[in-house]
Amino acid sequence: MLRAERGISRRELADALGVHYQTVGYLERGEFSPSLHLALRICAYFEVPTEVVFSLDPFPGWARSPVAPPDRRRFPGESLER
Repeated sequence: MLRAERGISRRELADALGVHYQTVGYLERGEFSPSLHLALRICAYFEVPTEVVFSLDPFPGWARSPVAPPDRRRFPGESLER
């Protein structure tokens, strides 16, 4: 989980995003889907592309890993061959 990997509390993230800290918990447990505006604010806060935070497949260890260059990114299930 990106927030925990970076040592950020739910309350700190919630304050930065302008939401209640429980909203962060709901998001992390998959009990709430954010608006597009909130989703983009989350990605901006962590300075990562949208697909790092919102994906059908997990991205382990992203807090410490560089983002793949654009030519290496792909959608889940998409072949690397084009």
